[in-house]
Amino acid sequence: MDLTTFNLKPLNLLIFPDWSQAEELLYLELAAIIKSIVTHRDRHNLALLIDSTEISEDSELDAHLILSGILMNLCMEEDLEPSDEPEIILLENLSQSQWQNLVPQIQYRIRLTAENQTALAESGADKIPVLEQAQLSELILESQTARAIDFANTLYIQGRYEAAIELYQKLLASQIGDIELYFNFSQCWRNVNNIEEAIATLECGIRYHRTAGQLHFELIKICQQNGRTQQAISKAEIAADILPNEYVFKLLKHLTLPIIYEDTEEIKLYRHRFVRELENLIEQTSLTTPEDKTNACCGLRSFTNFYLAYQAHNVVESQSKYANLVHQIMVANYPQWVQSQPMPPLPENGKIRVGYVSSYLHSYSGTLWLTGWLRYADTKQLEIYCYYTGNEPDPITEQFREYSHVFRHIPHNLEAVCQQIIDDKLHILVFPEIGMDAPTIQIAALRLAPVQCSAWGHPVTSGLPTIDYFISSELMEPENAQLHYSEKLIKLPNIGVSYPKPTVGKLNNSRLDFDLREDAVIYLCCQAPFKYLPQYDFILAQIARRVPQAQFIFPRGELLRKRLKRAFAAVKLDSEDYCLFRAIATRQEYIAMNFLADVFLDTFTWSGGNTSLEAIACNLPIVTCPGEFMRGLHAYSFLKMLGVTDTIAQNEQEYIDIAVKLGLDLEWRRDVAQRMSQRHDYLFDDRVCVTALEGFYQQIVRERLES
Repeated sequence: MDLTTFNLKPLNLLIFPDWSQAEELLYLELAAIIKSIVTHRDRHNLALLIDSTEISEDSELDAHLILSGILMNLCMEEDLEPSDEPEIILLENLSQSQWQNLVPQIQYRIRLTAENQTALAESGADKIPVLEQAQLSELILESQTARAIDFANTLYIQGRYEAAIELYQKLLASQIGDIELYFNFSQCWRNVNNIEEAIATLECGIRYHRTAGQLHFELIKICQQNGRTQQAISKAEIAADILPNEYVFKLLKHLTLPIIYEDTEEIKLYRHRFVRELENLIEQTSLTTPEDKTNACCGLRSFTNFYLAYQAHNVVESQSKYANLVHQIMVANYPQWVQSQPMPPLPENGKIRVGYVSSYLHSYSGTLWLTGWLRYADTKQLEIYCYYTGNEPDPITEQFREYSHVFRHIPHNLEAVCQQIIDDKLHILVFPEIGMDAPTIQIAALRLAPVQCSAWGHPVTSGLPTIDYFISSELMEPENAQLHYSEKLIKLPNIGVSYPKPTVGKLNNSRLDFDLREDAVIYLCCQAPFKYLPQYDFILAQIARRVPQAQFIFPRGELLRKRLKRAFAAVKLDSEDYCLFRAIATRQEYIAMNFLADVFLDTFTWSGGNTSLEAIACNLPIVTCPGEFMRGLHAYSFLKMLGVTDTIAQNEQEYIDIAVKLGLDLEWRRDVAQRMSQRHDYLFDDRVCVTALEGFYQQIVRERLES
């Protein structure tokens, strides 16, 4: 039994009738109880649950029929509307575990003249407070509003968003809610994809709770995440005025960037705005008082400049300037953790202590590749420490634990993590990603080990003066790559990581399951919307002109709809005839989409990483065009490793031509897929890079010890 299948109310009542008694007596007692509920002034907040355990399958007694008869008579006697009928829930043969889940949701048990004592005892409901029948008609919902709010919040937590919305609306029609209510209510609207109502709910909450930072923050983020950048900045400016000591609103006011851009001019506008506003923010940031220092440090916990690198230019200068601000704030708060660390001598066993710290040591695109470095590590040379700072453990977390000599789970406690790293006296500390998780950026801005490195879980320079090396890939870096990094660049052989071959299984779906045409040429466009820059929208329209049966599937691209409509209209096509926006609920469905698609279209300037590797595991041909920076060379490097390079384009026109040919030439498409399938071992679980990585570790430790 899933409690979400029951329409529980703020006040739930339970009875255990003795179904073996005379039917006339049973009927009279049930009718009296139900009448008390039907005529109760708070009947809409009541539910009656009736146990029917004792009724055997061969009994002539029909509980549903009895209840229907009682309700029919009451409806005629009381002249009830259908909407006034009470909520009556018949419980049929619940298991012990099901009772354990249900009993905490029941407020009272009504005592009957004749009860099923066995069922009562076995259910555990004998511990529920007892209510006599005579008290039922006079029952007053104690703290009715509080109960209703708690129940609405429970519905929200259970994912029953429509039911929660209905109850929240009733509550707010007659009163002002608290901060949590407005926040949860807005989240319900978001989950049913009604962004206008989500924004309106937050704005309403802010009118009553003007200094509620949580509501201001959520309002700003929901505007940004739905492509309303100017509105987000405006809301941040208001929040910064109302809450001048909340540094996060200064960050959002000055440094908020769009998730998607309308055109190239807008990219230039926000690029220059970021540089200008960063200077203003630096000038306005005071670290003179203890309060200033604490406020700035707290603000950094909720902000990253993640979207900066998606403008397709070299961000090393602006990234370094921002990172230096972060560093200065962390220096002011933790002066004990910013001094250079001496290289500890090697222990008697000669092992180098290497630590990996991340909030994402679970199934996550930015760290999944790291399992290979650990799985194939030479444990005779290395002692591996992992620091898991998040709290969403899963089977991948267990892999990290298994591959570590020491695994420390310290969730959401920056100071405890830092002190533990210091106490462990590491030789080398590695951040698999810097830039996606705000507290990780703060930790990386400190000096906790003699040598500190970043890797390409987030393939952009950290800009931090505390990060010495950026560990990258030979195949992914252009000749002038060092110019893109503030760290010293280390290029490991091949793709630089030992990526485990994805488990994809077999296809168990058809195109009909996803409302896709059987005769369509399916182009999978599965990247996050911020990877699609407006100057490349025309490419899809050009492909559609030459492949009339094309369907472009966007699992995450709803924000791009307006831009694509404009691009297709420019060639006299309707994007709605070609572009399908399909939310993919599970990984299984996503993998099925890879099997059902004909062609994988990679994004320009920021290539697909995990998505490309999963497409390869499904033998889905990839069209890619290498970009200027490492982040634009992922799929290119994977195909080079495979030795299947004929779908790598050198420019936009060649990209279109390859995509069209793959769509129209079934024989060639099958040939590409077949060659991919035969060469998986060239790409996945590569150990050459692991050997090189460990050689790098040994070299830098030896150099530091000898200097």
